[in-house]
Amino acid sequence: MSTSREVLKMLLPDGGYVLRGEAFEDIEFIEAKPITKAQFEAGFAQYDAWRADQDADKATAKSELLAKLGITQDEAKLLLS
Repeated sequence: MSTSREVLKMLLPDGGYVLRGEAFEDIEFIEAKPITKAQFEAGFAQYDAWRADQDADKATAKSELLAKLGITQDEAKLLLS
């Protein structure tokens, strides 16, 4: 289950708000364009799919970089340890 913080990070990636609790009413929009309560609530249903896309993009980028370097993931771990 996603948190309010995670949903806001997805909806407003550049920040500009203060979250003082978990409810929509606990959000203070400072520099961000305010979102609606409906958008906030819908974000909870969208978050898991969005996060899966983010993780897949990161894995693809990692695989492409390893291929470009010509090393395996285990070899990269050795380099970074």
